[in-house]
Amino acid sequence: MTDARVGVLQGVYTSVIHDVMRAMGLRNFTLPPRITPLQPEMVLTGPAFTIEGRIDETADAHQTLLDWTGLLSQARPGHVWVSQPHNQLVAQMGELSAETLHRKGVLGCVLDGGLRDANFILRLGFPCWRTFHTPRDVVGLWRPTGVDVPVMIGDVLVRPGDWVHGDRDGMVVIPVERLDEVTEKAVAAMETESLVRRAILDGVDPQEAYLRHGKF
Repeated sequence: MTDARVGVLQGVYTSVIHDVMRAMGLRNFTLPPRITPLQPEMVLTGPAFTIEGRIDETADAHQTLLDWTGLLSQARPGHVWVSQPHNQLVAQMGELSAETLHRKGVLGCVLDGGLRDANFILRLGFPCWRTFHTPRDVVGLWRPTGVDVPVMIGDVLVRPGDWVHGDRDGMVVIPVERLDEVTEKAVAAMETESLVRRAILDGVDPQEAYLRHGKF
């Protein structure tokens, strides 16, 4: 079952969540700008299902495919597939994998690595974030080293169940234990921004609008 907060946060800008978390004193929660959305118009938000792995040039094709299909089998509906593959060589998501995850109810994927079959994934409508594109896949080259384990992406720690939230502006990671607080404050901040916007459209000086509402 999809967390009800997915619906709530779908309408909240990543920049607003960032500002709320910054004001709360949180640090190291913004994913590196090298990770960008394949579909910039889509919001991806939800709890993380984490994967980690490495290149293994001694692996045979059969074993790597067993490993990969095993990962797909473990993926959790209502979660976001978050992968730290520790390479910029092979694709970590493609046509069949994306369709499998989409049909399982996985919300999307975030890869600190490569993507292939982009046109198919665009038609499928499965939200994907990635750093590059390549036709080269994991077969005979890459094996997982951990599933549902904490992973580092840049300077950001992503733990299983932590919340990822991204739109055209970038992606942030919300610690699961602070999720309700961040959600409440972000929704409130959006409402305040609407008041500021309305004031400016009504001709109020922007500095006065800021002083009146405490936000700009």
